[in-house]
Amino acid sequence: MDFLLKASLEQQMPIEIMYLSERNVISRRTISVIRMDHQYIHAYCFTRKQKRTFKRGNILSAAKIKQRKGAQYA
Repeated sequence: MDFLLKASLEQQMPIEIMYLSERNVISRRTISVIRMDHQYIHAYCFTRKQKRTFKRGNILSAAKIKQRKGAQYA
């Protein structure tokens, strides 16, 4: 998972994560990592259309996006 997070940061590549909120709600997010540190991922969330901070420990999975024809995230 760290590999994909780093790739998103270095290549400005959107990825999809499954995230567990503080309220124990699982959501699917499309993000592009802006900055990373030991505990947090700072990213632009295409789902919420704003910058968000995600706790590393709450990211359940990360995956490359299979881009659909005509889909753009920038």
